[in-house]
Amino acid sequence: MPTTRAAAEPTTRRPPPVRSRRMTWRDRLHRFDVRVVPYLLIAPFFLLFFVFGLFPMVFNAVVALRHWRLDDPELTGWAGFENFSRLFTDGDFGNALYNTFGIFLLSTVPQLLLALVIASMLNRRLRGQTWWRVSALLPYITPITASTLVFNVFFSRDLGMANWALGLVGIGTENPIDWRADKLHSWIAIATMVNWKWIGYNALLYLAAMQSIPRDVYEASALDGAGPWRQLWRITVPMIRPVVIFTVVLSTIGGLQLFTEPMLFDLNAQTARGGAGGEWQTVAQLIYKVGWKDLNLGYAAAMSWALFLIILVVAALNTLLTNRLSGGRK
Repeated sequence: MPTTRAAAEPTTRRPPPVRSRRMTWRDRLHRFDVRVVPYLLIAPFFLLFFVFGLFPMVFNAVVALRHWRLDDPELTGWAGFENFSRLFTDGDFGNALYNTFGIFLLSTVPQLLLALVIASMLNRRLRGQTWWRVSALLPYITPITASTLVFNVFFSRDLGMANWALGLVGIGTENPIDWRADKLHSWIAIATMVNWKWIGYNALLYLAAMQSIPRDVYEASALDGAGPWRQLWRITVPMIRPVVIFTVVLSTIGGLQLFTEPMLFDLNAQTARGGAGGEWQTVAQLIYKVGWKDLNLGYAAAMSWALFLIILVVAALNTLLTNRLSGGRK
């Protein structure tokens, strides 16, 4: 029986119209959970950052551009960049900046180098490996005030253990070293406090990064005749470069903001003078002295912004230099 044309062609059926379903309370709760809850969870961070981070920075910038003295409210007024230009001729600020960089170099460079060596030693098979790793962190968890007060006794001129130990090798037997009398000895004492506290912390950071390096790399290099020292600088340091840069940046920020150790090293810490002649007064100490002892908040705010810019520049230079020395891209 012949089929008609209509019967031969397949018929296309339209899908039934979708009926809009009314949203239930479960649907609204799911939409709220997906779209709103993530913003609510991160909102406390941004709120705290605005209140205790962004607002103080902006307010401090405004104060730095004004004459603002707590002891004489009548002197309050617009100063422009006068406070900043005064920094270039201020001998106290130049002395504090010189002390800050001196202590920074004596603490940061030995600190990171010794941390690398200690981390390399802890990365090997040792007896009591866990004990050694935990003991490396003990100085870090010690309260900084307590450790600084102990070091004050350690570096005492007449009864300190530092002079006693040096006397065993014939140094300072007749004239004990006065660690608070000049810049170099005071810098060494304060740098020793900083190094003692942070070497173990940085060593554990390096150790955690070293754990990710395959053992096959060290075995292959040993077959080629590379010793432990060459393996450290040719293999380990380039492969943990991101962590090295991270510790360099953190050490730069902490070293240039040094406050507690030099503050408590002074026998009369309330003056914030950093010694009788400012032998170890850092920029952070000077900011505290100018702002809360001399009550000149405008000039202290300008110092803090100058220190902030200096830290940015030095941290950037240290990052580039570390990246270049550890085998990074030029």
